Amino acid sequence: MALQLLRTTDEAAQFVDRLRRENKRLALVPTMGSLHQGHLALVREGRRRADVTAVSIFVNPTQFGPREDFSGYPRNLQADLAQCEAAEAHAVFAPELTEIYPAGYQTFVEVTELSKGLCGGRRPGHFRGVATVVAKLLALFRPQVAIFGEKDFQQLQVIRQLNRDLNLGARIVGVPTVREPDGLAMSSRNAYLSPEERRRARSLFTGLRQAQELARDGRTEASELVAVVRSALAQAEVREDYVEVVDAETLERLETVRGTRPARILVAAFVGNTRLIDNAPLNPEGRAREDGHAQAEE
Repeated sequence: MALQLLRTTDEAAQFVDRLRRENKRLALVPTMGSLHQGHLALVREGRRRADVTAVSIFVNPTQFGPREDFSGYPRNLQADLAQCEAAEAHAVFAPELTEIYPAGYQTFVEVTELSKGLCGGRRPGHFRGVATVVAKLLALFRPQVAIFGEKDFQQLQVIRQLNRDLNLGARIVGVPTVREPDGLAMSSRNAYLSPEERRRARSLFTGLRQAQELARDGRTEASELVAVVRSALAQAEVREDYVEVVDAETLERLETVRGTRPARILVAAFVGNTRLIDNAPLNPEGRAREDGHAQAEE
């Protein structure tokens, strides 16, 4: 199947109707474009789990704050289409703004508890925008599987909750963070970094890896794990936004890490003017579940 470009919701609906008639299993990969190898790993996971993989490319204005980088967010649709074709995606949904938010639009989705704290606390309204656009995409495409990266870990949990609460029926799959050779998590915002900032940005991964090593050695106090990340950031002169140890499903802050529950350490920090996020599991034996009512993975 040649790569199909869908520009309207009507075209997307017709695409989905055809798949249903053909009894094809669909994986959806929502993105904001500016694709990199992290996104392409999501496409490959979609191909592994479904007959057809569709990628959405939409820079969603409702998840950006008034002083954030919506207008300057990197956009290159032709390059993104070429990458999707090389990754053997089957379709790309790249709508104009008015296709998602037509004149008179007034309906929004909010996942109340999971959106509190962490990035939700620092970026008011951000997850309201994320939840709204993802709910619209899941309702439009009704995929059996939807693929998201674990780098945006709070976002992943918010999406799992809205999928359950609204009975959207997808299996929400999180894919481990794809990293550069030096450990920096791949992100579209890495393009903002100068060479010197790029070197300093590695401190996020350095601190997370040190925290994991402490946890593997049996050090379970969250304060100690947080401190080692903060030390790595400080040494690189990177400004912390937050560092927290949380339950991987509820995102509640933890005082200690217990082997029977999945736990994560999350960090957000400013490298120059660029805000980066990252996270790492602290007890691999406690794994957060995938959610959904679609057919179980083979």
